[in-house]
Amino acid sequence: MPSAAVDLRSDTVTRPTSDMRRAMAEAEVGDDGYGEDPTVEALQQAYAERVGKPAAVFVPSGTMANQLAIRVLARPGTLVVAGAHQHVVAHEVGAMAALAGAQPFAVPDDDGVVHPDDVRWARRAAHHHWPEVGLVCVENTHMPSGGTPWSLHQLGTVRAAAGGVPLHMDGARLFNAEAATGIAAALYAAEVTTVMSCLSKGLCAPVGSLLAGPEDVIAAARHERHRLGGGMRQAGVLAAAGLVALRTMVERLPEDHRRARRLATAVAERWPDAGCDPERVRTNMVVFRPPDPDGLLDHLRRHGVLGGTIAPGVVRLVTHHDVDDAGIDIACRALASA
Repeated sequence: MPSAAVDLRSDTVTRPTSDMRRAMAEAEVGDDGYGEDPTVEALQQAYAERVGKPAAVFVPSGTMANQLAIRVLARPGTLVVAGAHQHVVAHEVGAMAALAGAQPFAVPDDDGVVHPDDVRWARRAAHHHWPEVGLVCVENTHMPSGGTPWSLHQLGTVRAAAGGVPLHMDGARLFNAEAATGIAAALYAAEVTTVMSCLSKGLCAPVGSLLAGPEDVIAAARHERHRLGGGMRQAGVLAAAGLVALRTMVERLPEDHRRARRLATAVAERWPDAGCDPERVRTNMVVFRPPDPDGLLDHLRRHGVLGGTIAPGVVRLVTHHDVDDAGIDIACRALASA
């Protein structure tokens, strides 16, 4: 493999910026288990304010944030309505059942959204000896459909369909949605009970995610974080990078979106029937089904480009801070010659 590979496997491969490294080295810390780390407290407050929620908790990963929300909001034995391809269903190794005792009710989401009719059907089914719906989960952006952002109208219809059932938003890439649509993260979050965002993807922090919501819910989530081994003690070293991420990395996300559209155009030109429409690529994800995925990934690797898969036959290329225009040029040439 070339030493200077263009790594498009995920935006999780981003490395912390020099400003983040400096902030980490200089961070004021305390024991977060006692609520005494001032940098963690500052990060939690900054995120809560950014998404318009009363409180937030810092956790090691997006998966933990999602699972904390499920454990707190969905009682064991209830259904969690979510898209069949969402991260909480497909990519958290069965944590919903193993850790929360909840049962996923997977609904079609090929277009990137959960549809209100499916939510209403699941709620009505409880009157016909089905389990009760305890939670509805949405993902914004919806990674498997190509990083699709939700509209406020779509989200509002799901909230209305849920009635009094709580909603959780897996907003791992919520700020990509904000950048693509112009809809503030707080407006999205106003439609849901809890929201989580990852700092370690497009925002380039080395570790960490945040879960925000009502004060009582976050207090319960903090308790569950401890139960799951998520206490991080002098975590201000990590939170310092997260603060830099929130303050400096959101505004540059449109650069990643522009580069993803270039990749999508190259994919569509090479494989017109692979399901990649450049006009639908609005954030940093290019998802498609080439005739020979394994062969394509081998070809890309030989040409200095790393890609990945998210399901059998489905290739994903992800743009991020560590891939510039020159890297996209290399990737486009490799795709054209595949």
